[in-house]
Amino acid sequence: MADRDRRSGFQSAAGLIQYYDMEETKALKIPPEAVVAMGIASAVLVEILSWRFI
Repeated sequence: MADRDRRSGFQSAAGLIQYYDMEETKALKIPPEAVVAMGIASAVLVEILSWRFI
């Protein structure tokens, strides 16, 4: 009985569906290292362009 009560939470009572157990297989997966590298490259590019055109 307690196990059944644990599964039904506020989300199910409000009519919301819990999707955390489903995994999207068609989504584009980018490694975290690539995101950090793109952020650093963008910052370097902005700094270079600001030095060049100021």
